[in-house]
Order: sequence, then C-alpha cells, then structure tokens
Amino acid sequence: MRCFAWIASLLLATGGCDAINLQEIRPGVTTADEVRARMGEPTAEFINPDGSVTYEYSRQPNGVECHMITFGPDRRVSQVEQVLSEATFARIRNGLSRDEVRRLMGKPASIQTFERQREEVWDWRIKGDIPTDEWHLHVHFDTDSGRVVRTSRRLEMRG
Repeated sequence: MRCFAWIASLLLATGGCDAINLQEIRPGVTTADEVRARMGEPTAEFINPDGSVTYEYSRQPNGVECHMITFGPDRRVSQVEQVLSEATFARIRNGLSRDEVRRLMGKPASIQTFERQREEVWDWRIKGDIPTDEWHLHVHFDTDSGRVVRTSRRLEMRG
C-alpha cells in the first residue's frame, strides 16, 4: 500500500494525473494560481484580444492532449478546452501563420525543415481509434512565407 501511495504522489508531482487535476478545475471558481499549483507551469501564455489570458498545457511529444485554460479579468477559469481534436484540426487552413497555428494547437511535438521542398512541418501526436496505433497530424508551412500550405496525417502501427 505504501508503494501505491508513493507512485500516486509521484504522478501528481510530475503532472501524470491531468485527468484528476482537470476534474478539479471549475469555471468561475478555480483561480489562475490554483491552476498553476495543480497543473504546473504552462508551456505558453496567451493574452487574448478581450483581455482574458489563456494558459497552454501541452503534453507533447509523448502525450496526445493539449489543454488551453482561459481566465477572465477576475483571474478565474472561464473555459477549459482540449484542443488536439477534430474540431480544432478543421480550423487549420491554408494561409494561417505559424503563430496562429501555435495558438490553435499548442506546442508541436517536433518541427522539421525540408529545404528542397521549401517546407517546415510541425508534428503533433493525436488520439486514434486503436490504442496501439500512434497517429500524427502534420501542418506544412511554406518556409518563405511562413504560411500553411497543407496538412497531412500519418499512422505508425504499434504492437
């Protein structure tokens, strides 16, 4: 029993229990300081046009989630969104900038440049239907303009 308690405390300390922590975050109640205490330091912070602030909690490169937690002027949670979803993927369109894509999807797992093709490809691990499969979403940018030219997906069969 001691081992289980030790493992549970280790997971909580390292952010391994996002599902538990996220259940405790309540819109209109939980403060920005409480979110940091539960989730750790965000991978990025965005100031929105309406004055609200969004914390990014990306679990890339090994995870398949990125939560954007938005706070109103009172520094209380107004919204929690898992952005690595089909709804977000549908919003990626040709012509978006790198900054716009980062704001929509969070930090990518990796970035590769293909000089001959004049492309920079951002990669995110995403959820698939079968747990043993590993899916990736790629956003391709033109290296000259820094704008999206296409998206693609890749499946890595596991097990």
